[in-house]
Amino acid sequence: MAICEVCGNDYSLSFEVHMVDGSAHTFDSIECAAHKLAPVCDNCGCKVLGHGHQAGGQFFCCAHCARAQGHAELADSA
Repeated sequence: MAICEVCGNDYSLSFEVHMVDGSAHTFDSIECAAHKLAPVCDNCGCKVLGHGHQAGGQFFCCAHCARAQGHAELADSA
């Protein structure tokens, strides 16, 4: 068993996520992995679990948040 680095649960079905930089993280759930690894929107602060938007070195959850920070060129696709 391995201990989740977010919640501390010692769980028999825990898993590791290996990063490009060679580091590894251990989690007991996708929720804990997202909490630790997902980027945060530079406007509203929510976790970005989809593709998100990038502009001017910033990361946004949606075009609305990007526009709120002055990036009018971005649009959501539906």
